[in-house]
Amino acid sequence: MESDLRVESSVWVGKRRYRAVLTGWHLHWTEVDKKNREKNATSVPVSELIGVEEGQVEILPRKSVEDTDKDFTVFYVKRSSSGGSYGLLWRFGRTQFTCASRALRDQWTSNLRTALKTHSPTRPHRLLVFINPFGGKKKGRDIYHSLVAPLFELAGISSHVIEAFVFAHNSVVCVGGDGMFSEIMHGVIGRTQQEAGLSENDFNVTLKPCNLHIGIIPAGSTDCVCFATVGVNDPVTSALHIIIGDSQPLDVCSAHHPTGPVRFSVSLLGYGFYGDVLAESERHRWMGPLRYDFSGAMVYLSSRSYAGVVHYLPADPLLSSPRDNTRCLSGCSVCSKSTERLFPHPTVSESVNSFHCSQYSSEGEWVSVAGRFRCVSFTCMSSSCPRSPLGLSPSAHLADGTGDLILVRESHPLSFLKFLHRHTSTQDQFDLPFVEVHRVKAFRFSLPPGEEEEEGAEDMERGVARQRENQESPQCAMDSETKSRTGSQQELTERGDGTYRGPRGEKGLFCGPCCSETPSVSVWNCDGEILPFSEIQCRVHGQLVRLYARGIEDKTAGVGCKRWN
Repeated sequence: MESDLRVESSVWVGKRRYRAVLTGWHLHWTEVDKKNREKNATSVPVSELIGVEEGQVEILPRKSVEDTDKDFTVFYVKRSSSGGSYGLLWRFGRTQFTCASRALRDQWTSNLRTALKTHSPTRPHRLLVFINPFGGKKKGRDIYHSLVAPLFELAGISSHVIEAFVFAHNSVVCVGGDGMFSEIMHGVIGRTQQEAGLSENDFNVTLKPCNLHIGIIPAGSTDCVCFATVGVNDPVTSALHIIIGDSQPLDVCSAHHPTGPVRFSVSLLGYGFYGDVLAESERHRWMGPLRYDFSGAMVYLSSRSYAGVVHYLPADPLLSSPRDNTRCLSGCSVCSKSTERLFPHPTVSESVNSFHCSQYSSEGEWVSVAGRFRCVSFTCMSSSCPRSPLGLSPSAHLADGTGDLILVRESHPLSFLKFLHRHTSTQDQFDLPFVEVHRVKAFRFSLPPGEEEEEGAEDMERGVARQRENQESPQCAMDSETKSRTGSQQELTERGDGTYRGPRGEKGLFCGPCCSETPSVSVWNCDGEILPFSEIQCRVHGQLVRLYARGIEDKTAGVGCKRWN
């Protein structure tokens, strides 16, 4: 039930008279004709008001203010269809009201600001904005300053823009792509565990959820994380989610290997095809984003498969299934119920260090699958993007503490092509005899008995370091959204004659995997970063990070700013 009435009066919008009403939770204004008949009503939740200013104020494309005694301007969220996308575009709504007196104008602005403070406690006040000016189409700086910064200023949010990652604010915003988000996520998770006295490298430790929110302004090539959590890749929509303080928890997968530090993933852990594509694309960085299409074609033509053993810990099939044909939308009931399951109310006797306990110590429930695989993939979300509107696993959930493990066995090249093509359509990519999908809480991948991980990872690291030292300028060093912090990103080694070979010794500008000897093992693609080893163990940490988002909004749901006649 709405709280007590705050303000009600007649106002004018242009030459039309309206009856405006501000309650505790909504701002309504309804047109009234000369016969006092009401029509064309508009209602905006207070939580979706961006700001209010005295006078006649314009913000975009440039700010202009005309100080008048009886006018005030309200800015709010408007929704519109996003064409082929599954989410809704958020737009910048603006309505200018004229009152009968200055005193009435001041009463309206004062009460609107009070309502904003009372009913929007989660809104950020200070933001650390990290811009990658070289990611994607290299428009991050222009996108922020022309579209996003004016909205933050209007909402009274102070922002500090830097190009070096430090923590000094209560929220972090990245203007870039999935690689930029991954680097910030690693920093946020690492700092949280360090402050809690937990070892993020220990597979058996349940990590502490991060209180610091992360906002994403999409400015990359794919922007998968933004698309899967908002439904559109639109800077203004994402900025408005940040301004009103939306909060979307997100599951994170930790990937462990004895020889390296833990890496975290939300959108894709891929072995085989997806690992080979990323490794091959590093040889063709000069092609820009087109290198992924080219490398994908080269790897497909090589028709590789890899032997392996997958062990996984199934999730409860009664809670959800990757084949139940549902979509994780805003207000998802599965994710809401999972919050109580993942974070039960602690008792007085429980230790403050209860995050140390592990739910994966039991070995009795694990299931094993062995064979040859075209690819082994794992995702904590649908991983949808404009090219793949339904994603790797359409029914995956954002915050239920599970992930979807997809096993694609060795198959005819045309059959595998059918599997890949179905990612771009609404056809079920799992409805194929050589594909299986499991909802799991953890999994391990190991090589069959007698197989060993190939040597040369250390040499590869040294080769990458030499290549960066000799070839890359500071600008080139930032030219990838998916730049690795450890140097394992580029699968190249340097020869004495100045040319470069891939990990199998192939050479030449366009000679790739289809021209070289088939390797016995692949590498892992971890959200666009190469993990140069095969054996791995992974687990899902439920709702480990929080984004400024609310999930994909259902287009048929009547939420937000509504209009009716």
